[in-house]
Amino acid sequence: MARRLISPAAACRGCGFVNAGFLGAVSSFHYQSLPACSSKQGSSVRNCFSFRADLRKEGSRWIRSEPFLSVNSAKFVGKRTSCSVATEPPPAATEKPEMDAPKEIFLKDYRKPDYLFDKVDLQFQLGEEKTIVTSKIVVSPGAEGSISAPLVLHGCDLKLLSIKVNGTELKGEEYTVDSRHLKVSTPPAGVFNLEIVTEIYPQLNTSLEGLYKSTGNFCTQCEAEGFRKITYFQDRPDVMAKYTCRIEADKTLYPVLLSNGNLIEQGDLEGGKHFALWEDPFKKPSYLFALVAGQLGCREDSFVTCSGRNVTLRIWTPAQDLPKTAHAMYSLKAAMQWDEEVFGLEYDLNLFNIVVVPDFNMGAMENKSLNIFQSRLVLASPETATDGDYAAILGVVGHEYFHNWTGNRVTCRDWFQLTLKEGLTVFRDQEFSSDLGCRTVKRIADVSKLRIYQFPQDAGPMAHPIRPHSYIKMDNFYTVTVYEKGAEVVRMYKTMFGASGFRKGMDLYFQRHDGQAVTCEDFYAAMCDANNAQLPNFLQWYSQAGTPTVKVSSSYDPSSQTFSLKLSQEVPPTPGQPVKEPMFIPVAVGLVDSTGKDMPLTSVCSDGTLQTLSSDGKPVFTTVLQFKKKEEEFIFKNVPEKPVPSLLRGYSAPVRLDSDLSESDLFFLLANDSDEFNRWEAGQVLARKLMLSLVADFQQQKTLILNPKFVDGLRSILRNTSLDKEFIAKAITLPGQGEIMDMMPVADPDAVHAVRNFIKEELALQLKDDLRAAVTSNRSSEAYTFNHDSMARRALKNTCLAYLASLNEPDVTELALHEYKTATNMTEQFAALAALSQNPGQVREDALLDFYNKWQNDYLVVSKWFALQATSDIPGNVVNVQKLLSHPAFDMRNPNKVYSLIGGFCGSPVNFHAKDGSGYKFLGEVVLQLDKINPQVASRMVSAFSRWRRYDETRQALAKAQLEMIVSANGLSENVYEIASKSLAG
Repeated sequence: MARRLISPAAACRGCGFVNAGFLGAVSSFHYQSLPACSSKQGSSVRNCFSFRADLRKEGSRWIRSEPFLSVNSAKFVGKRTSCSVATEPPPAATEKPEMDAPKEIFLKDYRKPDYLFDKVDLQFQLGEEKTIVTSKIVVSPGAEGSISAPLVLHGCDLKLLSIKVNGTELKGEEYTVDSRHLKVSTPPAGVFNLEIVTEIYPQLNTSLEGLYKSTGNFCTQCEAEGFRKITYFQDRPDVMAKYTCRIEADKTLYPVLLSNGNLIEQGDLEGGKHFALWEDPFKKPSYLFALVAGQLGCREDSFVTCSGRNVTLRIWTPAQDLPKTAHAMYSLKAAMQWDEEVFGLEYDLNLFNIVVVPDFNMGAMENKSLNIFQSRLVLASPETATDGDYAAILGVVGHEYFHNWTGNRVTCRDWFQLTLKEGLTVFRDQEFSSDLGCRTVKRIADVSKLRIYQFPQDAGPMAHPIRPHSYIKMDNFYTVTVYEKGAEVVRMYKTMFGASGFRKGMDLYFQRHDGQAVTCEDFYAAMCDANNAQLPNFLQWYSQAGTPTVKVSSSYDPSSQTFSLKLSQEVPPTPGQPVKEPMFIPVAVGLVDSTGKDMPLTSVCSDGTLQTLSSDGKPVFTTVLQFKKKEEEFIFKNVPEKPVPSLLRGYSAPVRLDSDLSESDLFFLLANDSDEFNRWEAGQVLARKLMLSLVADFQQQKTLILNPKFVDGLRSILRNTSLDKEFIAKAITLPGQGEIMDMMPVADPDAVHAVRNFIKEELALQLKDDLRAAVTSNRSSEAYTFNHDSMARRALKNTCLAYLASLNEPDVTELALHEYKTATNMTEQFAALAALSQNPGQVREDALLDFYNKWQNDYLVVSKWFALQATSDIPGNVVNVQKLLSHPAFDMRNPNKVYSLIGGFCGSPVNFHAKDGSGYKFLGEVVLQLDKINPQVASRMVSAFSRWRRYDETRQALAKAQLEMIVSANGLSENVYEIASKSLAG
């Protein structure tokens, strides 16, 4: 599941701010009334069913203490700017009781289920007022189950209509129901049949979990614990069963009926209704169940697998958006081919569906054969989507497809093992995007994301290992730690064993565990066993939180021609883990001679053992040191001159590196390192040191002076025509404000903001001619294409334009206006708008108004417009953001709008952390409002408060007051309570 793309601090990433001034992620079937869908290779766009507008029933929205909101404006009428959940007042039976005391769940308490489900037959009777769900389950005793154990099923917001065991309805004393469970006290011994009928109200479901309605269509989201909002069930990933799903609905309102697996029967029913019966031949846990019903058209294509099987591919979306699905279809076919070529993994059904919905908590969801996506991660055209959007679609479509094996065929034993599927699949989508683009640039982007978002989490009150030890709400642990840091842990296996060794480990993993729910230890064992190797203390990465700091000191002995690296490591204390053990850290190292060339490495000695380095008789220029202890020394032999070490090449481990490299060493590596990641890294280290030094000067009210060596270093990069243009754009981009604040004992957003602006403007002034030349030389009149060369050209142009616009001079303002007006694609138009928006004034206001007037009917572009204003560092921006909450295009019920506007505001340190507390007050009030609508989204927003202790006493007091206000609120969700209470206690 692609939840990692929409964390609150990262709300703007999906809006496509690509270096734009933000210098800181079955059987084939057809419907009987229509001709068979084409199965030929090549893409066709087709409205498979007539699209009927204005289907939403009028009514009011039930939001506890808030006024009822009309949903009339959310009807489909051509293109839309509002996309909301259809709602109306609920019957009394659905009113929620007071929240139970939050219960913490621990990994150490895991036990196998007492009962297994072998087969599950579901029937849905979809209605406008209510939906009836019938589940028929074949139940058998678990391997460790006691014959006297009660059968306990999860359930939430359900109305129980009946329950039968072996065809006999149970009496009241034979079962109990509370707000969370249904318990059958004494089930029969052996195998038995269980039938449960429930009544649910999808039209009222603003949480977007379970079955709900989005723009008039029914859809589901069951991961992690949404299935219990559909029917009573053992809603846990280690209960795997084969499913059938029969859907009945009004044929006019809901002509498309989709679920997992193969369509095996369909037909008409009395009263204008119809049905579809789906069967999934593969066992799956309940979180992978999916259902979609509504007014949808499809783009169809096909893919021939390596064994020659023809797979029908369909992307379903409202009819007017079909032209925007071409890139997603390309991405899907590319992912299918890549997974066959790289991992030998072939798709296992004859049909693959993707459905696009505007209201979705996650980025996307990998339900077996029926992926459901948030709109922005499928819909794209050159006029409405940026390069960043296109790249995100490629990565996320790949991510969800790759889950078919790493997540679906082999799934998690329990939710603590989430990184087993998500960390591994993030790694796979990173490799996929790297192979289809520029590997160095992708690596830089991934490491930047890790540092900006995961490092702070690892150092705050919500710090947790990639496999958490406990949780109150699992929804809160779909985090950058589980996903991005988890991917780095998987990458370390590949670093140690190489590509072929990693492939051997993957093959053994699937050979052993296909069709099973397993643990992180199972993956570790497959990797080690396949390579006949041991990785001592590597499993600490799964159990210890915190980012290790690796310190490196070097020395050269000319008489013995040896070069020594002394390494030490420290893992900081984190909540619940005050004392840490040493980690297994692979450190990739190269040695660079005085001419800038890599030295051949012949041997290295450590702990009394001499290792000879060779690779099929060829020279070795990079080796991986296995750093396993608190302190270790590695001595390289036959080193003819003092080298400059290139450390942690390719970012071989997710650590903070503190080395004794001098400023001149770093400038040397910036100019010469053959490892392009480390070349970029040298520039970033120089920039971080420079910014921290200037922050200290600013705090002491000293005059700020920019080191001319730094300017010259960036000038040489900018002028180097041999370098990739997107690499240049990354290399001249300054570290973000958050990254610098994270390195300070007490974070000072005002000082960091002032220093970063000073450096940016000084660079723009001193490099003005080079920057302008880069803008003009990288213009193109050619039609938009999504390929690396074109994206790199636009990235460099847009980065340079953002620098220039920071000067706020008439000639560069005119240049930015020219770029805005002449742009033929959203990437360049939005970059120019972002450049113009840096400076307050009439030009900014006019450009923002012009952009909105131009794109007001495209809700995804409007979300970009919200995010651009929300993330602005213009003083006092909280007032503008508060006004935008009342904008007719904003909808608090739509997660994407919330992430863009409210999450975007949290991404502006200088305004969110305003000294007067206005940013904190704004967020506190919004979180409580959101919690009544969608607790998952609200909990992501409240996490912006989590590191409040990092700031000065005044800010601490103001932020703490908001957290205390939130925690004391009546009826607070468990989602928000967990984040807010842990933030207070941290």
